[in-house]
Amino acid sequence: MQLSRPERPKMATMYDKSDMKGGMMDDRGPIHRIRITLTSSNVKSLEKVCSELVRGAKDKDLKVKGPVRMPTKTLRITTRKTPCGEGSKTWDRFQMRIHKRVIDLHSPSEVVKQITSISIEPDVDVEVTIAE
Repeated sequence: MQLSRPERPKMATMYDKSDMKGGMMDDRGPIHRIRITLTSSNVKSLEKVCSELVRGAKDKDLKVKGPVRMPTKTLRITTRKTPCGEGSKTWDRFQMRIHKRVIDLHSPSEVVKQITSISIEPDVDVEVTIAE
């Protein structure tokens, strides 16, 4: 005797699958996966820019993931204090910390241009990557 499994109702999707060749569609254009990577050695200015970007994206009702805090890179240089090599052996230790945040958006590329037009602090590097 073989038991048959009841049929599950199919889930309704937001978009027609035939339109998803180049990405999903919106009334503003095709939706892309956009990754904004922010790096800086100054945490306060980095967090300020992150919060402004996320606030701007949420004002436009976009799907936002982040900011994801990536591990901090610590660059260290240890060097002798004296230039000639004479005298007591004293050392200077310098370090620079680089902080990184990643924000993922699902939106048309025109909307991202509007969001990223905010005033960005001079010591924050912004990298925008669009994945099809």
